[in-house]
Amino acid sequence: MRESIKKAIGSTVQDLIMSGIKTSFTERELKELGIEIPEVEVNAKDIQEIREKIKLSQNVFAKVLNVSSSSVRQWEQGKRTPTGSTKVLLELLKKNPNILNYRIESTSHHKQA
Repeated sequence: MRESIKKAIGSTVQDLIMSGIKTSFTERELKELGIEIPEVEVNAKDIQEIREKIKLSQNVFAKVLNVSSSSVRQWEQGKRTPTGSTKVLLELLKKNPNILNYRIESTSHHKQA
């Protein structure tokens, strides 16, 4: 396949994925089309900035993320790094700090009249 055609197809496939259209490409097929899934990069400073931007203490931030407060503390100190889906969630929070606001509810919603 010519390189220009491969690039055009890759661009179209990427647009399909970004618009939410279901595809069934394998990672190898995507790579052949020039589409890669980048590694998530979140460092200690990023995590602290995310938490401070949404104005939460380490304890409350941990509760919202459903992790221990010692994990958050160790991430921010650079002693440990988040893994797996937590890393992706932190990346999402970096892009959209309000994405988890639904996790913080007012207790007045739970009171009975």
